[in-house]
Amino acid sequence: MTEVVMNEQPPNRLLKAKEVARQLNISKAMVYRLMQRGEIRCVRIGTAVRVRPSDLVTYIQANMTGQRPA
Repeated sequence: MTEVVMNEQPPNRLLKAKEVARQLNISKAMVYRLMQRGEIRCVRIGTAVRVRPSDLVTYIQANMTGQRPA
């Protein structure tokens, strides 16, 4: 099983879009689009939008492609 390692962040800490973008090496705007489409689960706190580290791991695992090395 492939394990995704987050940057040593506490598991209960919510991630900002900027942090998610850095992890995925994509733009912050793309992160917001993925959250808006429901591809990355998020938590809304007033106008703030945050992502649980476990939801980011789930998103990455769900989008893995190709065959695993033998």
